[in-house]
Amino acid sequence: MKKLILFFAILALAIVACQDNTDEVSPNQEITEIDMSDFYVYTDDDVAAKSSQGSHGDKCHSMKVLNRQLNENPGLYKKLYNVEKHTRTYIAFKGKPTKPGNGNGNGGGTTPTPYTGTITIPVVVNILEDPAHPVTAAHINSQIAILNEDFNNNNPLTSQVPAEFAGLVADTDITFVLDQVIRKESTKSSWGTNDAMKDSEQGGIDASDPANKLNFWVCEIGGGILGYAQFPGGSPATDGVVIGSDFFGENTAGGQYGHGRTATHEVGHWLNLRHIWGDGRCKQDDFVSDTPSSDGPNYGCPSYPTVNCRSNDMTMNYMDYVNDNCMYMFSEGQNDRMRAIFATGGTRESFVQ
Repeated sequence: MKKLILFFAILALAIVACQDNTDEVSPNQEITEIDMSDFYVYTDDDVAAKSSQGSHGDKCHSMKVLNRQLNENPGLYKKLYNVEKHTRTYIAFKGKPTKPGNGNGNGGGTTPTPYTGTITIPVVVNILEDPAHPVTAAHINSQIAILNEDFNNNNPLTSQVPAEFAGLVADTDITFVLDQVIRKESTKSSWGTNDAMKDSEQGGIDASDPANKLNFWVCEIGGGILGYAQFPGGSPATDGVVIGSDFFGENTAGGQYGHGRTATHEVGHWLNLRHIWGDGRCKQDDFVSDTPSSDGPNYGCPSYPTVNCRSNDMTMNYMDYVNDNCMYMFSEGQNDRMRAIFATGGTRESFVQ
């Protein structure tokens, strides 16, 4: 009788242990734990805006918008945590030997890794038209072309990447295709960053099929802000990228930021990339192993080497704050992060199903 009681006690503990791990991503038994001790979501405003060089100090408000969304939705932290754990798990298995029976749910013993096929992303451009800041077909077409250049390693400036980083330049094999342009007249001169432009009841335009299409909202944001994006894991109703009218595509009105790289930077966030300096001091990372540590953004067109945190900054990375014509690479580590969200169970898996 004692043996029977002991058996059921062990069985109960096993069931509880399994239930406690329902949020774990464990596609292969070779790796039992993924280190999440450095995970963070909230950032300090003083770090993001440590430099006031140029006419746009804090040109991207993605992290500030994320902070607001976290305050409004307490459940968002857990979603972002799970997205990050899934990402790290799939990257950890990259290059691991295949073991029969330990697959990713598709059978055949396939070891789960970041998605490896070509990715095609349909794009919807939602324009809230301000006559003083027109967005033409030429602007739209040039923006699609620039995204395809940058995400397929066809930016002609990439030849300037220093030898130190040359072996890290990634071709992400992601193609963007214009699906639809939606225009709506607006008398609003400043939309801000509270996502009102994404809500028809507030005068904006509702998202179109965000599970299968990348939505851009092009409008006057105000406050000198160039753009912002929503990270994977947020609400579908607000999923996408917002760009200031003057900074969408090749646009002379945008000056040094009028060459379409704001969209490249913000789509990087939409694909789960953090700012390259990690939005913190030297010990706070962007979760990418092959990008050097830094303690803040770079501006203008920095010379090489630019040294922070005892290493040379990858200032030419699309996830820094430099001028459009001075950013021209993603790293292989960043490519892994982006592709992990398209893998089995990833937040953007629906784009490749």
